[in-house]
Amino acid sequence: MAMKILICTGIYPPDIGGPAQYAKNLADEFVKRGNKVKVLAFGLEKKLPTGIRHLFYFCRVVLSLSKVDFIVILDTFSVGWPTVLAAKIFGKKTILRTGGDFLWENYVEDTGNMVLLNDFYDKLPKLPLKHKIIKVLQKFVLKNCLAIIFSTEFQKKIFKKAYGLDEKKLSIIENFYPIRNKISNGTSGEKFKKKNFLWAGRFIKFKNIEMMKKAFDEARKEKDDIELEISKNITHEELKKKIEDCYAVIYPSLTEISPNLVLDAISFNKPFITTKDCGFYEKMKDAGIFVDPLDTEDIKNKILFLADEKNYQEYKKRVENFNFTHSWREIADEFLNVYKKI
Repeated sequence: MAMKILICTGIYPPDIGGPAQYAKNLADEFVKRGNKVKVLAFGLEKKLPTGIRHLFYFCRVVLSLSKVDFIVILDTFSVGWPTVLAAKIFGKKTILRTGGDFLWENYVEDTGNMVLLNDFYDKLPKLPLKHKIIKVLQKFVLKNCLAIIFSTEFQKKIFKKAYGLDEKKLSIIENFYPIRNKISNGTSGEKFKKKNFLWAGRFIKFKNIEMMKKAFDEARKEKDDIELEISKNITHEELKKKIEDCYAVIYPSLTEISPNLVLDAISFNKPFITTKDCGFYEKMKDAGIFVDPLDTEDIKNKILFLADEKNYQEYKKRVENFNFTHSWREIADEFLNVYKKI
């Protein structure tokens, strides 16, 4: 039977970012099954101050709840707590899909304390008032959703312990793992006049950009045919073109749950360097190169390692041999199976 589904997200195309693509592709798959889907994304809210923004969005959610069977929420704070509050008042079923951690990201950004996600919760630092409020509201969201979906066991374990979550309402739906965009043509790393390592994303502190730049400066002292290409504010189509043309991808954030940039790199058979504090480390540890994000020397050495032609070809083959896929169709089916249980 066709259902009416509401998807609540802070961003949606043409906005750039993983949650925007997730919302669009999940909505498209739900529609293919004959369901009626409404995506409620931030619009005017982006220009409003905190508090007023959330009140305005709460009102929009309330006006969208008529005959809704269930709500999919795509973050734990920005749209999370106004949506969960509205759903709780009006008795609507909610499924929260966690992509990252707003509290930790916000704490790192505001304080400059470069702490890994697990360390942050394991030895919770003294939080400023702002972050105490965020933690309370995020806990409200997590405790009052009927189901919580994580993309990795890595984040599930951290959140379950930190927030005392009930195992019965927790599920894992892995991220989208694409089919290869093209068959490898055996391209050698030697074809690049400059071996450009591509980074793309948001300019925020937990992305560890300054340490990455420092590592590249040190690496260039030993090998002058490498360069760091940094891209921001580009569309997903533009990003895919850049990945296709780059030498390799680098993404040494403090912590990543399941970074979309790395998954896109795999779809083009590109070798990658990313943080070992990552949700898919166990799945991909033999396919990619992982670094200690707090160790500049380690990042530098891994850059130099991959700049070597022999090593490049080895890891290109490893990426090509990584054959796990997970389609949007499968993701949508798994969401619907979670809904049936609540």
